[in-house]
Amino acid sequence: MGYLYAFGAALLFGANGSLTKVMIEAGFTALQVTQFRVLGAALIAGVMLALISPHSLRIPRSQWLTVLIMGVAGVAMLQATYAIALQLIPVGIALLLEYLAVPMVALFALLVLRERVRTRIWVSIGLIVVGLGIVAQLWNASLNIWGVLAGLAAAVSLSTYLLMGERQLKTISPLALMFWVMLAASAFWAFFSGWWTIPASLWVESVSLSGSLESFSAPMWVLLLINVVFGSFVTFLMSLQAIKLLSATAAGIAATSEVAFAFIVAWLWLGESLNLFQLVGATLVLTGIIVAQTARTKPTPINADLALETGPIVLPDPPAVPPARA
Repeated sequence: MGYLYAFGAALLFGANGSLTKVMIEAGFTALQVTQFRVLGAALIAGVMLALISPHSLRIPRSQWLTVLIMGVAGVAMLQATYAIALQLIPVGIALLLEYLAVPMVALFALLVLRERVRTRIWVSIGLIVVGLGIVAQLWNASLNIWGVLAGLAAAVSLSTYLLMGERQLKTISPLALMFWVMLAASAFWAFFSGWWTIPASLWVESVSLSGSLESFSAPMWVLLLINVVFGSFVTFLMSLQAIKLLSATAAGIAATSEVAFAFIVAWLWLGESLNLFQLVGATLVLTGIIVAQTARTKPTPINADLALETGPIVLPDPPAVPPARA
């Protein structure tokens, strides 16, 4: 079941990149899309918690800082930097850069957490560096430098999300964790996204879906609703559930399929494609990412001090009823 969640989230995340790009090109800024995605996901999660487990809406003060850091550094910045990268470079390449988080996590485990990490991590880094150089075609500098920097920033943010999420899911349910971090992220971007400058007419404007779907259109509010529900709430909940049911390593390997899904959707929908050399480079990067995931010999350890600091917020399972995802 964990793999079903992981691959399902990867498919939705991959497809959502193209939808986000259409919305940005139609008038929203990257930060505005980010603001509404995280706010919408927080509202949905909050309503669900209020209905099935109201006590989970309370969180001890000792946990506020942890939630705030994960919400701002691991979610708010991730969503924003990825959206900016989408605005400037192709969808698939933006995701390749974002998934550099995988070797970052392995290196952090090796250098900071002092975990045992197999020497294959260096093979992974070599494959990724060479592969990215080919994809970016460094010999002719064909990629927008700001888009590349945004993609690298997304990688740093994603590594923060993975490391903190792996620890927090020991003491908090996926739904409760998503609610609090999304709420923190939306509060952060409320001051910077410029949501108040959006003209009222943009919400009801009919937006062409572009590319191969150019003959189809939908109101902007419909596209945003799809983006919030399927591109943010459902995907983040499924990815957290996958981490909880699988090891972070197994969930991460499955999540790399998002890159392939994104390339396929962007090719079929937006006509974005790679040449033969770039396809070879993308394959090297994906191989390196998978090798990096298998370099960690165990998940991040949870020490007693951290468990006491975070405090448990767990959604209790009803007796005699098999667990099911909301």
